[in-house]
Amino acid sequence: MNLKVLTSEGEDGWIVVQCPSIPGCISQGRNLKEALDNIKEAIEGCLEVMEERIKATGVAGCNYFPRDA
Repeated sequence: MNLKVLTSEGEDGWIVVQCPSIPGCISQGRNLKEALDNIKEAIEGCLEVMEERIKATGVAGCNYFPRDA
């Protein structure tokens, strides 16, 4: 899975990274490599929580039914 991430420099000089596809998924690092490693972990954690919430609600998945069907 490929997700777009946005980077910026924080006031303290750290690199801030966020994943716009996942609300609230943000991390940082002292350099770009560390920041990207950290956002990967944050994305994995966010997706795990989302999966647990879906399971807890009993929603097994989504089906698409065209209007013409």
